[in-house]
Amino acid sequence: MASRGALKRCATVFDAVRNDDSGEENLEIASEEEMEAQKEEEEVMDYKEPTMYDSLLESLCSFHSHLDHKLSKEEVDKLEKKKWTYKWVVAMSNYKWRGTGECFLKELDSVLFHGLKPTLYKHWLGIYEKSGGADFDSSKQRLFFSICNSYRDILHHNKKPFYLKGLEEDSSTMDAYIMHSLNHIFRTRDLIKKNEAKLAKLQENVKADVLNNEAFFDRGFTRPKVLILLPLASVAFRVVKRLIDLTPPKYKSNVEERERFYREFGAGVSEDKEAEDVAEMSESKRNSKPSDFQTLFGGNNNDHFMIGIKFTRRSIRLYGDFYSSDMIVASPLGLVTKIGEAELYKDKNVDYMSSIEVLIVDHADVILMQNWSHVNTIVEQLNRIPSEQHGTDIMRIRQWYLDGQAPFYRQSIILSSHINPGPKSYSFFLSYADINGLFNHHCLNHEGKVCHFGIA
Repeated sequence: MASRGALKRCATVFDAVRNDDSGEENLEIASEEEMEAQKEEEEVMDYKEPTMYDSLLESLCSFHSHLDHKLSKEEVDKLEKKKWTYKWVVAMSNYKWRGTGECFLKELDSVLFHGLKPTLYKHWLGIYEKSGGADFDSSKQRLFFSICNSYRDILHHNKKPFYLKGLEEDSSTMDAYIMHSLNHIFRTRDLIKKNEAKLAKLQENVKADVLNNEAFFDRGFTRPKVLILLPLASVAFRVVKRLIDLTPPKYKSNVEERERFYREFGAGVSEDKEAEDVAEMSESKRNSKPSDFQTLFGGNNNDHFMIGIKFTRRSIRLYGDFYSSDMIVASPLGLVTKIGEAELYKDKNVDYMSSIEVLIVDHADVILMQNWSHVNTIVEQLNRIPSEQHGTDIMRIRQWYLDGQAPFYRQSIILSSHINPGPKSYSFFLSYADINGLFNHHCLNHEGKVCHFGIA
């Protein structure tokens, strides 16, 4: 177990090393950091104490119960053995869910919001109803969100992809994990701001004693909490665009770098005649391909990208610095390149991967066609103790981060589609083994596991 006193002394060393450099570039960065600090201070000043009803909902929230759980030595030993026993199966329509631990799927109607922040719920419900949806509580979106909100590791290898079966089912799954990600990010921010507001009212001489209270352990080593891995820029464009749509208006009065994002991740429309001619030639080639190929690869096929997304009080910042972002959306190749650079150059690191609490791998079947080993490399790199402090208040880091137990608190959601070509297909079982191996050996969530599989 790491000593907070020792870590605080290390923080002083980190600060001395970081502040040793000088120059115009550092002055500009410092100025930007000061502006960010001022914005965060304004957020603290605007913070309002929750009502008794809000506090009751907070106490029932799976976000808090998941992250506040203290692992016993017996639990840690069991998780390290990587042995999983599936104890229940729940059939729904033409598929089944099975899981470890206690079954929770039969009790989904017991709580209205299921831990979702009311602001997010109302906005999501409004979008659902405007699209012609009815009975939201029985919808696929609501069901999959509830499964995500259980904070169990999830393997859904029978998802109908948008390029084969249309947008409806794929979009409902995507909406659910986006709302879960937003909920996790906003609840993390709410907790930190609540504690900041409490500390702001205290005198300096009592703050040190108060900070020893576990209620103020509210953060990881670095800010990014959600990592979404996607195979192509066109898919990332679809996910991030939907993320912006699902964010309530009060949080997105301004979306910074939206035009740049549309330009770099969207298909783009060129006014240059030569580019149009090339596009026409490409179109004729695409028309010779199957419709599913055209749908999947008809947009931006770049498989080397990475973008940080930061949520401030009233805006969304795309292309944020990774260390100040709440979410990172990347292709496996893009992130593995960053890992490789960190191994080669001493002045680079990927410590922003140290505190990821929700990992989502969507369209894993497409990533399998690229290079699945990149995903393994990334997951092995997650939740390592960082090489630098990165400005974090060490006295407020959750104890399980300091104890090296972060992998046991990370939720991993793997979404894939496999059209089974036959019981004797070696390639199918080999591909499934890659995903299954990652799920069984590198997804060690203390909440347990849930798997989805088809009946027919």
